[in-house]
Amino acid sequence: MPEEIDDKLKSRNIKPTAMRQLVLEILTEQKTAISLPELEEKFSFADKSTLYRTLKTFQDNKLIHSIDDGSGAIRYAVCHDTCQCNPEDLHLHFFCNSCNQTFCLTEIPVPSIDLPPNFSLESVNFVVKGTCKECNKKAGK
Repeated sequence: MPEEIDDKLKSRNIKPTAMRQLVLEILTEQKTAISLPELEEKFSFADKSTLYRTLKTFQDNKLIHSIDDGSGAIRYAVCHDTCQCNPEDLHLHFFCNSCNQTFCLTEIPVPSIDLPPNFSLESVNFVVKGTCKECNKKAGK
């Protein structure tokens, strides 16, 4: 895994420091998007600004993307290897109202947005809210 982590960092022109390697390893292991406070819980030895700068570097280099799911905390998830965070790379996100987890639905692209003349698209945030599969199982649905 360490070699894969280094390769992922290098593929996005990010110098593989120990902290960056650890953060990317944690992000890669996640099944759902993770917020900065959730990441902080996993790194009791690191300060918040170091973690924030690491996430910012990852996002600037399109290694991760951010999701504003309406929960009050921005969440982060690792991009696919070919993702450049262009509109055609964007996908839906699902926020579970029960467990408060945010899932990347990478197989569902964001619908094409036909903007009026002289409007330019900079970002799209498409979040669907409901109850996830696991929470439905727990509820017997």
